[in-house]
Amino acid sequence: MAASDAVPDAASPSAPAAPAAPAAAEAHAPAAAPAPAAAPGPSASALEYDVVVVGSGAAAFACALGALDEGLSVLMVESTDRFGGNTAMSGGGLWLPHSPVMQREGARDSREEALRYLDATVGEPGVSSNRARKEAFVDGVADFVLTTERYGFEWIRAAAYPDYYPEAPGGKIGRSIELRPFDAKLIGHWRKKSRALLPFPMLNSDMYRLGRAWSTWSGFWQGVRLVFRTLGGLVRGRMLLGMGGALAAALAKVVVVDGKVPLWLNAPARRLVVEGDRVVGVEVERGGETVTVRARRGVMLAAGGFDRDKERRKRLQGVEGNPAGSPGALGGGIDMAVEVGAALEYMDDAWWGATVRPVEGGLSSFIVGERSMPYSIIVDKEGRRFANESESYVDLGHHMLEHDGAVGPYWFILDRRYTKRYFLTFAAEPGAAKKMAAQGIKVTAPTLDELAAKIGVDRAVFLAEVDTFNGYARTGRDQDFHRGDSAYDRYYGDPTIHPNNNLAPLQRGPFTAYEVVIGDLGTKGGVVTDAHARALRADGSVIEGLYSAGNNSAAVMGHTYPGPGSTLGPASVFGLIAARHMAR
Repeated sequence: MAASDAVPDAASPSAPAAPAAPAAAEAHAPAAAPAPAAAPGPSASALEYDVVVVGSGAAAFACALGALDEGLSVLMVESTDRFGGNTAMSGGGLWLPHSPVMQREGARDSREEALRYLDATVGEPGVSSNRARKEAFVDGVADFVLTTERYGFEWIRAAAYPDYYPEAPGGKIGRSIELRPFDAKLIGHWRKKSRALLPFPMLNSDMYRLGRAWSTWSGFWQGVRLVFRTLGGLVRGRMLLGMGGALAAALAKVVVVDGKVPLWLNAPARRLVVEGDRVVGVEVERGGETVTVRARRGVMLAAGGFDRDKERRKRLQGVEGNPAGSPGALGGGIDMAVEVGAALEYMDDAWWGATVRPVEGGLSSFIVGERSMPYSIIVDKEGRRFANESESYVDLGHHMLEHDGAVGPYWFILDRRYTKRYFLTFAAEPGAAKKMAAQGIKVTAPTLDELAAKIGVDRAVFLAEVDTFNGYARTGRDQDFHRGDSAYDRYYGDPTIHPNNNLAPLQRGPFTAYEVVIGDLGTKGGVVTDAHARALRADGSVIEGLYSAGNNSAAVMGHTYPGPGSTLGPASVFGLIAARHMAR
């Protein structure tokens, strides 16, 4: 079924129905949300809406939801054949400090502490990360949470998940939230059009314990709970999704299914329409034709970054990248903004991290918790450690770039006890280990000496490095890179290992090495925007009628990653902020 088959066609003069509350994520439907005033439909004589949204991730949907909530008409256009973008493929967590969810649970946080933490970790490396933008983000959290809850969203807090620098001024534990598992059947045929990767109801609170399912009772029982949660949904005739898949589906339920917002798939936006100094619409390629859609209140560019544009990334970032996100992230939304005079920032940066080298034709396998488990280290091409393996993924990525331009190769080295005790997400797919071994990504050897020869590192350097590390593991203090000193490091560690749950010696073979390369969750650079998400020129003036959020815009988080969900949190908040401003 075509995208337009499920909703009124954009050219129809009939007004979209007011959105109803979505069904609950788990067991029941919530009470109906207050219906907004009926939004005016598109003009009968031309394709015209109050708001046109380019993209279909969290920022795009948040803007569309805000427009609906304000009684405005909306059209969404997506360049690929699936909706959800990087959001649907993500962990689905949103870093939202001082949120109503935290306040209801009595978790201590405040506006002042959140801003103190952002100042300490982000600083002000550019206009996009200035004080006004940080304040707008923190102040917009409550509106986003409460608005989505009015439409039936059920948020839960990742109470044990620390900020990525919890010891910094204002740092906390438990600022991230996510949706309860959501029944994909509630979006009908649209579930087949989602870019979600995981077809089961996993939560972020599952992930850190599942890694140690074979070594701790807490990990084992978390796995049991996940199995029963999945089976329980099936028994009740539900198709429960978790993480990013749940977030994308729930947003589609509110906006597209209930709100009757047209979502055009396979409809890339090509050019902004400008009259005078104002953006008044967008040209969209649809069905082999160019369609001009006018926007009375504004155009939101939320089409993602340039993750998949290898040439541009090589030129601006020095690497082609191994992105874990949507194939539609080619930078088209950024290019359209530049054509009408928008300024850009942070184009040299990304939401970096380490990933196991993808098998031919496969997806990148971003590694997070695996790096923190004991009985493991990461070494460079000489056989030396170069960073704290357990640090936040963006820091590890930056350290790979600083170390040798991320040329590598790097190797993730595991003792036999690691492979017996811990779960490797990147090797979970049937046949994955065999494919990786056949392509030289996975290497095994009975001794460290033989492993050094197989992976091509300097034998003497490597053995000395392991010996030094083993000494640190026995004392519990990593004197080189301080692995395990932070609460963030320890979150993904093994609590049964002492004196440091991130450190244990590599002594028992056979040993395994996985080749690691630099990866990312998307690019950070994009359109410079103000506190209302309005696009700005280089001189600081506003491009009237043009807004941007998500990875289409330059990140308010600057060059760092303050906490779990620091991509989706600001994307969602600024998407809603933009809609509120358009409604003025």
